[in-house]
Amino acid sequence: MDSANTNKCEKIENSILFRDELHGYDFGEGHPFRGDRYVDFYRYFKKQFKAGVDYCLLEAEPATDSDLQLICHKNYIEFTRGYYESSNLGIPYPGKFSDFHSNDNLPTGKPGKVEEAARLVVGQAKMAAQLIHDNKFKKVISIGGGLHHAKPNYGEGFCLYNDIAFCALYLIHQYGLDRILILDTDAHGGNGTMTYFYSDRAVLFIDIHQDPIGIYPGTGFIQQIGADYGKGYTINVPMPEYSGDDAYKLVFETIVEPVVREYKPQIIIRNGGSDPHYADGLTTLGLSMEGFQMIGEKVRKMSEVCDGKVIDLIASGYNREVLPYAWTALISGLTGLKYKPVEPIPLLSNIKQRSALVETRSVVTEVKKYLGPYWECLRDTGSKNKPAASE
Repeated sequence: MDSANTNKCEKIENSILFRDELHGYDFGEGHPFRGDRYVDFYRYFKKQFKAGVDYCLLEAEPATDSDLQLICHKNYIEFTRGYYESSNLGIPYPGKFSDFHSNDNLPTGKPGKVEEAARLVVGQAKMAAQLIHDNKFKKVISIGGGLHHAKPNYGEGFCLYNDIAFCALYLIHQYGLDRILILDTDAHGGNGTMTYFYSDRAVLFIDIHQDPIGIYPGTGFIQQIGADYGKGYTINVPMPEYSGDDAYKLVFETIVEPVVREYKPQIIIRNGGSDPHYADGLTTLGLSMEGFQMIGEKVRKMSEVCDGKVIDLIASGYNREVLPYAWTALISGLTGLKYKPVEPIPLLSNIKQRSALVETRSVVTEVKKYLGPYWECLRDTGSKNKPAASE
C-alpha cells in the first residue's frame, strides 16, 4: 500500500480504488460483460466530483497466487490463469473449460486480459480491507468489485474470483473480525458468496435480488437461510418483477435495518451495480436513479453502528447508457457527496411497480416467518419461546 498517496488524502473520508487495467476485464465483442464499462463510468464520475477533494483515488496491486488460495483451489487458479492468458493471445489451451467455468465465462472473439484484471479486483478488495482497518478512510469503493457468482473451484456469471468472499475472509483471518455484514444488492442472487458463508455466522449475508424463478442463477430463495452454525445468517429477499424504489425502501426498513441494528456488524461490505434499474436489459426490476442513491444513503446510515466503516464493491449493470449514472448515484448516497440523480431513460409507467409493492409485502412476511426464530427483530409480536440469534 502506498502510504505517501494515502497521506495526501488525510482529511478525505472516501477512497476510490481504480486503475486503467480494469478495462482488461473484457470477455470480447458480443459478450454482455465488456471492459469499457469502467472507462465510461469514470469519465462521467470525474466530471461530477474532484479527485483529491471529494475522494482519494488510489491504485492497488493485483492479488498473488497466495492471496487467491484464500478463496480458490490451486488447480482452479492454474487453469483460469492459463486459459485466459491463452485466449487473450488467440491460442488454444489444454483442458476442459466446463470443468472449471460455465459458458457465461466463455470469451467471444478476442478477450482482454481477463484473469489479470480479476486479480486486480481481488487486490483492490485486499487494499480496501487494509485501508479500513488502518483507519485511513471510512468508505472505500472498489470499482470492478462484486464478482459474487464465483466459487472456490468454479467460475460462472462473468465472475472468475470472488473478491467479496476474499474481502470478508481476509478481515477474519488477518484482523480477527467475527461480525461482518455482506449486503448484496445486485439484481442476481449471490450464489457464490452464499456458498462461502452458508455455515458461518461470522458473516451475515443479506441478499436482495430479483425472484430467482426464471432468472440466473436460480438460487436465493427465502427458505435458504444457512446451515449448521450459520443457520439464520443467510437472509435472501427475492424481489418481485418491476419492484421499484418503494419496494426496496420497504425491505430496508422492515428487514435489513432492524437486523443490522441487532447484529451490530464491525464492518459492512456491500456489492452490486446498476442491474436492478428498470432499463437494465438482463433483469426486470424497477429501481430508479433515486432508488440507487437511496440504497447508498441507507448503507451510510446503517454504518453508524460500525463507526461508518463500509467497503463498497461495484461492477454489474448491462445497459451502457444507464451504468455511469447508477454507479454515481450509489456512490453519492454512500459517501454523502452532493449529486442530483440523472435519469437517462424515462420510466413509461409505474403501474407494475405499484402491484409489485403489494407482492413485496408478502415477501417480507415470508422472510419474517423463516428468519424470525433467529432474529428477535423479525418475530411476530405474539411469538414466544423462540431462540435468539445469539443463542
